[in-house]
Amino acid sequence: MNVTTPILRVGLAGLGTVGASVWQRLASQKDLLRQRTGTEIRVDQVAERRAEHARKCGVPEKLLVPDWRGLTDNPELDVIVELIGGTTVAFELISTALQKGKHVITANKALLAERGAELFQLATKHQRHLLFEASVGGGIPIIRALREGLVANRIVSIHGIINGTCNYILTRMNEAGLEFGDALAEAKREGYAEADDRLDVDGHDTAHKAAVLAALAYGFWVPPDKLYTEGLRGLEKQDICYARKLGYGLKLLAIIKADPDGAAEVRVHPTLIPQSHVLASVSGVFNAVLVRGDVVGDTLYYGRGAGGDPTASAVLSDLAQIASHFPQEQKARNVGHEALHSRLKTMDEIVSRYYLRLMVEDKPGVLADVARVLASRQIGISSVIQPEAHAGETTPLVLMLHDAPESQFQAAVQEIAKIGAVKAPPVGLRVEDFN
Repeated sequence: MNVTTPILRVGLAGLGTVGASVWQRLASQKDLLRQRTGTEIRVDQVAERRAEHARKCGVPEKLLVPDWRGLTDNPELDVIVELIGGTTVAFELISTALQKGKHVITANKALLAERGAELFQLATKHQRHLLFEASVGGGIPIIRALREGLVANRIVSIHGIINGTCNYILTRMNEAGLEFGDALAEAKREGYAEADDRLDVDGHDTAHKAAVLAALAYGFWVPPDKLYTEGLRGLEKQDICYARKLGYGLKLLAIIKADPDGAAEVRVHPTLIPQSHVLASVSGVFNAVLVRGDVVGDTLYYGRGAGGDPTASAVLSDLAQIASHFPQEQKARNVGHEALHSRLKTMDEIVSRYYLRLMVEDKPGVLADVARVLASRQIGISSVIQPEAHAGETTPLVLMLHDAPESQFQAAVQEIAKIGAVKAPPVGLRVEDFN
């Protein structure tokens, strides 16, 4: 008896770097995907305004439509892959597709961070999948790990290096001794940074991804204006050098944690981490996410976090998930609406260790004055570095501090800045020990 292979009909919106790779890889991996899912995954329509570009990508003209509405209006399509980016047209596309009974796959972390709650409510209402493996970590299967592999775990913490541009810049500052501006210029020459670098360098891309991970881990979407975000701009190579002398590396880290009392923290900032820790060895444009579950303990997910093929691999994995259960309808499992933790901590409540660098006049009593201010805020000093200098010269004074609430540390820094011997604004960085 001949059994007809079911066909999953796909509409592809956008033929940028990722979209073009999805088109090409669906063709090259067609037989493999059919063998593993029992379904043929076929692109029946492509929305792309640049007809000549589409032809160069090998898309037949008969499949082309100039506008995404051609996809949502097509009753034959089962799933739409949104790869146009942005938060306005993409929202309209995804919401329309869901309302018309189509599954949706997206790599759009900015949209999910901004309007994810709305979209997942809509997906649940219409019992459609809204899948987003490609939104965080490129080809790293971190989304599926949190949703499926670690489903029996309460997530204790997530620490992520999830922006390749920033990790490349910090790697070059550390390994080649470059200042921030020179490392950024090199990243642009190598194609690792955009001409408009603000999304990456100022931490916003990492924050979007952190919001997605927090929603998966803790069941609520962090309002973008409540997610503390600090980028790399203004970092100096001397702080990376001092950190290395003290046994630490510097990474732009997304930190997501939950307390037993139900309070969660979600933040993004440059962070000192012990050189002995596995995340300190993640270099170049690679990403890594460390997830701690209450049952499994620590698990690490590592790989290329961006680029056409790695991201396309994640998109294809979402398509394969739908195809594996096609054409039988499967209840869509989207991000839940019931928060697992009751509130989001403010930055003032965060407790951390700190690195503090001061530029001070070399004269007796300066360290005592600084220590007095810190002691008044119940902040202890764990170690001190001060290069030799001649009396009266300005020299760095580097201190590693014990755990303290952020509010007390910032208040102490403001007071220290007023000491007459302190000749430049203090530089403070947070330290993560993974305890």
